[in-house]
Amino acid sequence: MKRTILDWLESRTGLESAVRNFMLEEIPASAGWPQVFGSVALFCFLLQAFTGMLLSFNYAPTPGEAHNSLRFLMSEVTGGKLIRGLHHWGASMMIVVVALHMIQVFLWGAYKKPREATWLVGLVLLNVTLAFGLTGYLLPWDNRAYWGTVVTTQIAAKAPLAGEYLSRLMGVSEGGVGVVTFARFYSLHVMLLPLLTAALVAIHIVLVRRHGVTPSPGDDKPKKPFFPGQVFKDTVAIFIAFAILFVLAILAEAPLGRLADPTDTTYIPRPEWYFLFLFQTLKFFEGPLEIIGSMVLPGLAMTALALLPFVDRAKVTRFAQRSFAFVAVGLAGIGWAALTAAAIVSTPKQAADQESAEPPAEWQFARPEVIAGLGHFRRENCVNCHVFNGKGKPVGPDLTRLGGKRNVRWLIDHFRQPQELVPGSTMPPLQLPDAQLSALALFVLELKPSNAAIFDSVPDMVAEGAMIYQRFQCGVCHQVNGAGMKLGPPLNGVTQRREPSWIAGHFREPQKFSPGSTMPPYRFSDRDTQRMQAYLESLPLRYEAPAARD
Repeated sequence: MKRTILDWLESRTGLESAVRNFMLEEIPASAGWPQVFGSVALFCFLLQAFTGMLLSFNYAPTPGEAHNSLRFLMSEVTGGKLIRGLHHWGASMMIVVVALHMIQVFLWGAYKKPREATWLVGLVLLNVTLAFGLTGYLLPWDNRAYWGTVVTTQIAAKAPLAGEYLSRLMGVSEGGVGVVTFARFYSLHVMLLPLLTAALVAIHIVLVRRHGVTPSPGDDKPKKPFFPGQVFKDTVAIFIAFAILFVLAILAEAPLGRLADPTDTTYIPRPEWYFLFLFQTLKFFEGPLEIIGSMVLPGLAMTALALLPFVDRAKVTRFAQRSFAFVAVGLAGIGWAALTAAAIVSTPKQAADQESAEPPAEWQFARPEVIAGLGHFRRENCVNCHVFNGKGKPVGPDLTRLGGKRNVRWLIDHFRQPQELVPGSTMPPLQLPDAQLSALALFVLELKPSNAAIFDSVPDMVAEGAMIYQRFQCGVCHQVNGAGMKLGPPLNGVTQRREPSWIAGHFREPQKFSPGSTMPPYRFSDRDTQRMQAYLESLPLRYEAPAARD
């Protein structure tokens, strides 16, 4: 039965003979471990394509939502953190492996006649691999990605003659990176570049099969089949590469910083590690000379590599005798390492941009009215008559068991005139405005035996800040934890986007800090400003409905 199926496939497709010819292709006897990098590079590309497809099932390709979807994927989707880790670190590994493959070909002199076209296609693949890293850098849409891409587009805009055209091509408007730029980078990353890479890889493999693996000079031994010896070496190398990548994905979480903030001009952008050498080079060429470091030198380097097979026409010599090649690679490696290290050392420290892995407490997701109600509960000393989290006197009923038995209207009336609704009650009437009584009622209805300790842990400064937030009706314009209007920006995560001094100044002079703002000025005392900031700092970065957190 098995033979019948294979015969049918062979007669219709020629698949069996194609696989046999591929696996039994003869390679030089001198081929071995140094030749494994090509197979590892192909594996890295296939792994990137596979993990990229898995990411696309949960990724939302629009600014803002992209960041939210990645956060959801890493915190809620089974295996999501591992998949993103494999994709993130796999991008770096792919660049490293492709570069090592090019270095191996250079050291062995495998670029010489008749393999010039193979070398040129490999050089194009190296640049396409770097383009993958460049376009994918923006897609998390965090501060790091946004500001790094802004610098990239600014450098591209300075290209002689083509600068303006490149800016329009990238969708840059007035120096800013927005929806159009994001869409074009996304299209390049997930559609055009993968297709181009697949085509170039196919051409590269055809050329390698046409001209064969470069033998060492003096290799007169009989050739050997690709299978099983070289297949075993390639498989071991791929396994080692994947093991390293898997460990990285498990132990080193792929970074995801704060949501991109185009107004956060204090952020210090830095490119990915493999572009740091170029970033450091730009420091030697300031002002009008910047184009030398950003365009001229990289262009000359790529041109020299492209012309190498046509300039170096000497016969291939033994690997150990290629001293000039060793010196060239050594100097290039030292230069790259020195520039990269200098860029890392010279990077000034800044506020941590990474989102905290520790989840917010349950009370941090509560509506502002509920936390304000807790503040009124404490200010009115309700524990004098009610037990709350093991504290207080059991004169009145247990408030953690009222849920479902009373409603907001009944509680407000009870707070105003306790004896009318509960004859014989010793509770004094509360002299509070309707909004504050409503907040207190909402807090009481929110109480349960299971969350009393959680609400009891809310700091006083936070509860008092929520009271100020409610008293000045900030919810008329702003949303907090899904409650309020959307006339102004949502306040979840505002303290991670702005410095405390900026927030305090914005309270006093909104138009100065946000030109065109319709927010009225608030002359808070220093103490009230601290309370408001404490409340804003307690808010989670973004709100998730209770069902989404369960």
